[in-house]
Amino acid sequence: MNLKSMPKAIIKSRTGASITIEGTKEELATILSDFERASTVREMKSKVTKDVVKKRDENKRRAASDLIVELREDGFFSKPKTLGEIAEALERLGYIYPTTTLSGVVIGLVQKKLLGRKKDAGKWVYGK
Repeated sequence: MNLKSMPKAIIKSRTGASITIEGTKEELATILSDFERASTVREMKSKVTKDVVKKRDENKRRAASDLIVELREDGFFSKPKTLGEIAEALERLGYIYPTTTLSGVVIGLVQKKLLGRKKDAGKWVYGK
């Protein structure tokens, strides 16, 4: 078969590029089939990725500092609280943080003057 009589196919990509393919009918059918399959797989992967990102964002864990500030705004710190009491309050809300994690978070809130801190009977307590 000479080149002038070979079937030809033109594929346009999403970016606007044109790809011209020449070959036998069988070769074109195989290439076009592979291209369509790859496009479908790419679209499915894109959709799955978007779904995963959306689900992750919906389930994203709220920052401990934000939760503690909310506790403060709700009057939780009307009396000074220990780190253990703060951890228990967050656990009741469904958020589990070890006191070792909360320690740095609460110190940061003290430095930002969102909470106060004092020693009471040898323990640090936090309040307004």
